[in-house]
Amino acid sequence: MEDKTITNTPIDPNPEELYRSLKRDYQSLQTEADELRTREARLEEELEGFRVRESQLREQLEAFQVRETQLQEEIVALRTREAGMKEELEKFRACETQLKEELEKFRAHESQLKEEVIKSQNRAEMIEGYNELMIQMLSKRKEWLLVIDVSTKEIMYCNKKKQEERVDSAFCSACKKRLPFHSEIVKWDSEEQYKVWEMAGEADTYYRITSFPIEWRERDSYVHIIVDITDEKRAAHNLASKAYHDPGTGIKNRLFFEEYMEMVLREEQDTTLCYLDLDGLKYVNDKYGHLEGDIYIQNFVELIKTNFRSEDTFARIGGDEFCLVLSGSIGELIERKMAEILRDFQTGDYAEYQCSFSYGVVNIEGSENHMSYDEILQKADEIMYECKRRNKEKYPQLVR
Repeated sequence: MEDKTITNTPIDPNPEELYRSLKRDYQSLQTEADELRTREARLEEELEGFRVRESQLREQLEAFQVRETQLQEEIVALRTREAGMKEELEKFRACETQLKEELEKFRAHESQLKEEVIKSQNRAEMIEGYNELMIQMLSKRKEWLLVIDVSTKEIMYCNKKKQEERVDSAFCSACKKRLPFHSEIVKWDSEEQYKVWEMAGEADTYYRITSFPIEWRERDSYVHIIVDITDEKRAAHNLASKAYHDPGTGIKNRLFFEEYMEMVLREEQDTTLCYLDLDGLKYVNDKYGHLEGDIYIQNFVELIKTNFRSEDTFARIGGDEFCLVLSGSIGELIERKMAEILRDFQTGDYAEYQCSFSYGVVNIEGSENHMSYDEILQKADEIMYECKRRNKEKYPQLVR
């Protein structure tokens, strides 16, 4: 405001004009007063905001200080635990040392007992009786029983030879029942008191050998009881094969596929996965029967097998869902190949009804891959559904 000094000026003879002037000055002062009040209120609001922010910052600082105290307590607890674990480790090592000492004592005692058994006066009679009993039990059985001198490697007894005298090499060479790994048996030597091991023979035959030392007619010898387990091995192989194969199609099943993919991801192999879905299987089953549905599946499986190598992994992971796994990152090549196979299946004379399938191809980039097994299948499934959408536009009755 301007400083207006009152001077001895002559009074305006017009009082109305003087009143209007005073009124204007009053209004101007009132306006400035309102502006000052408004500014004062705004400053008060800002000051209150600063106070609130200061309070918040103080609370955060207090929280940080509390957390710092907690962390310090946790550090102390961890150090205390570490010290306790070190003590436990020392106790464990002391216990381990004590157990080793006890084990040495036990072994020494065991050795002493063995020596006492060997020195037993009835040892020879017991061994001889056992030998005779074993001969009687095994002489007419299919198993081989060979007794071989430890030092000279002479065959002291063979249950395939009727005479009981020592077996010479000429007999073994001419024997029609000679084992294909005869020389390995003769040369076998071990400090183990008892061992069961296996050997492969000719023409995919397998044998289980039980070997142990005995005293045969006052000579240190090894006894080898040899059993043909070829049928057992084949049965186990057939059982394992059934566990990993789909009974309806003969190709690999979901169990095999999951274990194989686990190995592929673990070893970071460059691989291409093709996810396949046989279109319209429910439609074929409902309209033509499940027998025809099985034929539809088999035609599809044979088509895929014909177009790929036998070493490629082809598995049925669901009723109408299949997966093909190929070595190498060859997604573009497989895309073109699957498009050709799909055209053949859709236009070929495979059945009186329309045939089709949908597919999705995913590259698995070895060490660069960051997708899990489930994520890979999900991605392939999403790509496959794009193909299924196109097939549905062509064959709406078949693909639903």
